[in-house]
Amino acid sequence: MSMWSRVAYRRGVKPDADHPGRPDEAAGREHPADGDAGEDPDALETRLRTAWIGEPPRLGGPIPLVEYDPAWPGLFDREAVRIRAALGPRALQVEHVGSTAVPGLAAKPIIDVLLVVADPADERSYVPALEAAGYDLRIREPDWHEHRMLKGPDTDVNVHVHGPTSPEIGRMLAFRDRLRARPEERARYEAAKRTLAAREWRYVQEYADAKSAVVEAILAGASAEPEARR
Repeated sequence: MSMWSRVAYRRGVKPDADHPGRPDEAAGREHPADGDAGEDPDALETRLRTAWIGEPPRLGGPIPLVEYDPAWPGLFDREAVRIRAALGPRALQVEHVGSTAVPGLAAKPIIDVLLVVADPADERSYVPALEAAGYDLRIREPDWHEHRMLKGPDTDVNVHVHGPTSPEIGRMLAFRDRLRARPEERARYEAAKRTLAAREWRYVQEYADAKSAVVEAILAGASAEPEARR
C-alpha cells in the first residue's frame, strides 16, 4: 500500500471508479496516464520530497505485478514476530494489509504491514527499537495522521505506522476484508491494477494515487452493505 487513499481525501474529489486513469467529467478533472489523479507533477515532487527521508526512489516504467504467492502470509508472520519482539506491548496491533494479504490477488511483491503504536509522532518510543531489529525509517508525514513508514531488513516490507485514532486503520482493514470476502470485488480491483500497472510511471506513488478511484468505490460498497441489512 503506497499511501493509497490520500488523493481523494486531500482534495475532496469524487474519483471515477469505472475508469481509473481516465477523464472524470462529473468531477471536472482528469486522471492523466502519466501521473496521479490530476496532481501537478511539481506538486507531486514536492509532496514526495517532503515525506521521504532521503531521495524518493524513482520507478521510470511500469509496475511489476506478480501472481499471488502462497508464501506471502508466512513472510508477514515472520515480520510480525520480529516487530512484536522489538516493541513488546508498544505494538498495539500488527496486521497484514495491502494486496499481498488477499489470497488470489496479483500484487507487487511487497509485504505491507500495519503497525499501531500509541503515538507515531513520538518516534523515540518505537523507531530505535525497530532500527535495532533492522528496520529503516523512510517516510515521515506529520500532516497525514502522523503516518510513518519503515522498510524491512531483508524481506521487501513496508511497515505503515499509525496511531489508535487514525481512520486509516479501519479503512485498510475494511478494504482487505472486503477483497477477501468478495471475489467480484477482488476481480474488479485486479483489473484496475493491471490496467494501470502497464503504464509508465515516474514514481510508484503515482500508480497508487491513480488507484484511489476503485479503492474508494469498493470501500463505499463495504460501508453501504451494513446499512442495507438494517
